[in-house]
Amino acid sequence: MALPNEKIKAFRGIGHHLKPIVTISENGITEGVQLELDRALNDHELIKVKVSCGDREQKQELIQELVNNCNCELVQTIGKIALVYRQSREQNQKLSNIARFYQR
Repeated sequence: MALPNEKIKAFRGIGHHLKPIVTISENGITEGVQLELDRALNDHELIKVKVSCGDREQKQELIQELVNNCNCELVQTIGKIALVYRQSREQNQKLSNIARFYQR
């Protein structure tokens, strides 16, 4: 399911001010990283993930694996940072980055 351009623009604006919540190293997406990614996406919906590994191709492979494993949408990648989104079943108004942004 691809995100519409309007949502991508809005999410990029929201994501600009976020800090990476999860860091993926050269070890890849381990079970612990997978659990933390799922928890963060359930709570915050829109998160930044830092991919600290060797070359550009390996980063892209890890980001694609992340998107496939977590069933989320890739909004944007800039350098080592990926912005990903997954809609929560029950949005927590205090934790969701999207809800908090629109409450301002």
